[in-house]
Amino acid sequence: MRFGFDEYIHLGSPLHRWDPRYKLIGLLALIFAFSFVSDLRMLPAMVVVTSAAYIVSKLPVSFMLTRLRYPSFFLLAVVLLLPFLSGETIVMSIGPLDLRQEGLAAVLLIATRFLSILTIGLVLFSTAPFLTTIKAMRALHLPAILTDMALLTFRYLQEIGDYLHRMETSMRLRGFRQRRVSIHGFRILAWLGGSILVRSYERSEWVYKAMILRGYGQAESLKGEFQASYTDVFALGATLLIAAGFVVGDILI
Repeated sequence: MRFGFDEYIHLGSPLHRWDPRYKLIGLLALIFAFSFVSDLRMLPAMVVVTSAAYIVSKLPVSFMLTRLRYPSFFLLAVVLLLPFLSGETIVMSIGPLDLRQEGLAAVLLIATRFLSILTIGLVLFSTAPFLTTIKAMRALHLPAILTDMALLTFRYLQEIGDYLHRMETSMRLRGFRQRRVSIHGFRILAWLGGSILVRSYERSEWVYKAMILRGYGQAESLKGEFQASYTDVFALGATLLIAAGFVVGDILI
């Protein structure tokens, strides 16, 4: 399994060149500001800012559509259910179902915030190597245990995905086909899940011992790792002003 975040880190966009520390602070502030918005009149500005950030990043549209495909299944469930369950003002009746105005407004708000936050997050992690982003977190004095957990979690999701892919291929070559629900099929799938957990645990033990032998736990100096320019500072200030504008605008409106 490959998440493909590093696929376009070679692009020379301004967001790729932005100091990872300032980019992390600025885009996270923007994400939190988006999550704060609760007024529908702020949504067009949110869409404009998100679209501008993605255009400036020079990431292809197909990349975004591919990465947002699976998270959008959750959004689809909300879109299909909420308009018929939330609110009192009935806009239209479809058989026994009543389409409600408050539900439609909630769907619009949730969908816009959901897609905008995911898109900004995609820009954040796709315009620099993941290890560089982790080092930026460490340079901002985030506790080392948290950055290590983030790095190892990302790495082991890939490892578990690779195990799963290989074992599914092996099962297919041995004639396993889950075409219908059966006790035998569930037993095999349970065995598959258990094998993945056992192998993952064994793998984690090997990796931990290798890390200890290589000096894991010693203080690592990041002095000179990042060099910020006036452009980086200006970009951070502009991003923080935009984020503050969303929060203040939502309060005032």
